[in-house]
Amino acid sequence: MPLLTVGHRGLMGAEPENTLRSFRRADRAGVDAVECDLHLSKDGELVVIHDAEVDRTTDGSGRVADLTLAELRGLDAGLGERVPLFAEVMAAVGAPVQAEIKDPAAARSLALAVEEGGLHGRVTAISFHEEALREIRGRLPGLPVALVAGRSAPTAPERAVALGAGMVSCELAHLDPDVVGRCRAAGVRVIAWTVNTDAELARVRELGLDGVVTDAPEIVRAVRSGA
Repeated sequence: MPLLTVGHRGLMGAEPENTLRSFRRADRAGVDAVECDLHLSKDGELVVIHDAEVDRTTDGSGRVADLTLAELRGLDAGLGERVPLFAEVMAAVGAPVQAEIKDPAAARSLALAVEEGGLHGRVTAISFHEEALREIRGRLPGLPVALVAGRSAPTAPERAVALGAGMVSCELAHLDPDVVGRCRAAGVRVIAWTVNTDAELARVRELGLDGVVTDAPEIVRAVRSGA
């Protein structure tokens, strides 16, 4: 099976992260899925931004949850791009989307967006937050979910099974053959983040993983060419 390629926040090695420009770049590069990050604005809109604050990725400051959609729209997210709505990301790309719930409060809004938009076949809900994934499973039992893990990767296989998650997305540095083997035994797929170098891609292949999450167009090309 060829490796699954997931564009991280679009393709943030080439474009401003979590912007429509970045997601379109990933889509054109031919990734198998794009990953985006979800928070709620002060007025309850499902917006796409990684951090709980806007300071790092925009020319503004403050917490996402303290800013209205209009205020968020007034910020420059890089190269004149604006903080997008989740619905805008879904409209902008043809690839499936891994929607990462950064704020557990956004889980309900994501479930509603999937239901109202008829997006069941295009979205996988992913999160570090187990309560967010349980919320999704309760509201949309048929929607695929994936557990994200960093240093907690050693316990990811069992936690994924308990959540009904068919995939774990783990930080590559914390994956080893034992974790991968327990995932395999449980029927859980394993992808790794963030894979941006030839050496990291070689490690993915050595571990026999199912896919990569990458910032880099050249990694997407290498996977697609079989290099």
